Amino acid sequence: MSGFAASITGIGLITPAGIGVKENWERVVDGRSTAAHHDDLAGLPVTMACRVPDFSPQQLGLRGAWQWDRYSQFAIAATREALAQAGLVAGEWADSARVAVIIGSGAGGTATLEEQHRILIEEGPGEVSPMTLPMGLLNMAAGQVAIDIGANGPCLAPCTACAAGASAIGLGRELIRSGLADIVIAGGAEAPITPLYVSSFARMRALSRRLDDPATASRPFDATRDGFVLGEGAGIVVLESDEHARARGAQTLARVIGYGASADAHHVTSPHPEGKGAELAVRAALADAGLTGRDVGYVNAHGTSTPLNDVIEAGVIRRVIGSDAKVSSTKGVTGHPLGAAGSIEAAYAALAVHHGVIPPTASLTEVDPRVDVDVVHGAPRLGPVHIALSNSFGFGGQNAALLISS
Repeated sequence: MSGFAASITGIGLITPAGIGVKENWERVVDGRSTAAHHDDLAGLPVTMACRVPDFSPQQLGLRGAWQWDRYSQFAIAATREALAQAGLVAGEWADSARVAVIIGSGAGGTATLEEQHRILIEEGPGEVSPMTLPMGLLNMAAGQVAIDIGANGPCLAPCTACAAGASAIGLGRELIRSGLADIVIAGGAEAPITPLYVSSFARMRALSRRLDDPATASRPFDATRDGFVLGEGAGIVVLESDEHARARGAQTLARVIGYGASADAHHVTSPHPEGKGAELAVRAALADAGLTGRDVGYVNAHGTSTPLNDVIEAGVIRRVIGSDAKVSSTKGVTGHPLGAAGSIEAAYAALAVHHGVIPPTASLTEVDPRVDVDVVHGAPRLGPVHIALSNSFGFGGQNAALLISS
């Protein structure tokens, strides 16, 4: 292994699997789906989704939450948990200009934008809220987190669709490696369970129609999968160099040791039929880390539960890692949180390395015969995991792969 290692010293998770790392890890290892019908989606083509349970900004102490879209609320709550685990206090920086924030998203504050558009049409332009753009813009989760913690370093918001959270972590590692920052708050946030997003994905036939049994609707790699279940949430990690973490006595939970990015250059929504872009990203991450596919002990797959993605991704994993690669998709539990998925799943991969536990793929009963890899399902797999790969692929053919070690 010869790649640069960025230490993960803190993790924050706000997802359908729970509020906080402990709740998340227990639910994901248990392999229980979070999908359910929701009354506010009545009348839409699909009425099920994976929502963050009992999320209350007030109970989490998020003062001023009224001025933040839900996706920014998720990002701020997850950041505060990650900082606490890392032993860092917001605002008490040795040099705030050396603290960076990179938080990606695919949809941004879409609930705010949809509601204000309704008001524009029904009540006229004079009734549109002046907070529409401060809440709705796609870079506001990053901006609000920087404000909340007093970080004056680089502040970025990559938009690479469902790879956004992974892109943020990969770029955050680059800031550490280049010496442009000492500490990076990196991840993704998303709150897309809205009428426009649900209807749009449904019209594309991307969502599962297993409406009679939501708990089994998200079933990655299963022979009978028929689409994904929309999710939401945020996953945030604190990155710093090993030397910086060691100097302040911080515990390293895991390390980001490789990052690869690529484009399919093929189609805006369909993956390349041979997984060309995905394979380029995985091979680039391995080259960055100075590793081969045989070094990877676990793959947290993009695994959306869509007919095309899962079989194409499995082919990439088999070619690059091997047919005995241990693979699971945690989207069986969380659904698909779009731009937050990459960082949430990178955090799960880090926890798999840290705890030596591979979480199972929920709701998988019959592996698609075209999937020629070892898909973990039914129960978690116990044992040391030295290196994990986390894949993320987005609309537009934008791909990111992260390698995480102990």
